[in-house]
Amino acid sequence: MWFLYLLTEFSFTSEFFIYVLDLFGTVAFAITGAFKAIERKFDVVGILLLATITGVAGGTIRDVILGRIPNSISDPTYVIVTIASGIVIFFLYSHLKKHWNLFLKFDAIGLGVFTIIGATFAYNIFGLNFLAILLAGILTAVGGGILRDIFVNQVPIVFVKEFYLSASFIGIVYFLLFCILQMNYTMLLLLELF
Repeated sequence: MWFLYLLTEFSFTSEFFIYVLDLFGTVAFAITGAFKAIERKFDVVGILLLATITGVAGGTIRDVILGRIPNSISDPTYVIVTIASGIVIFFLYSHLKKHWNLFLKFDAIGLGVFTIIGATFAYNIFGLNFLAILLAGILTAVGGGILRDIFVNQVPIVFVKEFYLSASFIGIVYFLLFCILQMNYTMLLLLELF
């Protein structure tokens, strides 16, 4: 019963929820970077570097373009979770490589999370500016993966094989529609008050 009491006394803010999702996406992408680095026979420092780049590069690029201090610089937690993910994958790779399909699912979840987080950042700064939301959402979602593939001398997979860019674009369109509908609903409620 103490658990129920704790749940009623502790409420999550939307900012905290987005932060947790952001860290989850960072870990998911860092894992894919560490896997690719190990497959390419990188040394341990290369594994940690590629895990970190894959995990934080998209959001870092987004923040720089939007004129913000990147979260990966202002909050060391982002780099810490990428390094921790790289270390775990380094030691457990032989046991985890048979579960690669599970990690691809995490990658897909990370894509969705990062798309919406990037779109939310742009929405909070620029409002319903579709191009700003599109740029921030897509950069956040695929920036790290593009750099990961370039560093291992591959054509970025998002350009040739996967549904990533299209899925990110569709997610942004849904996000924008939700924002518009939410604003219209709020305006209707305000009109009913008067």
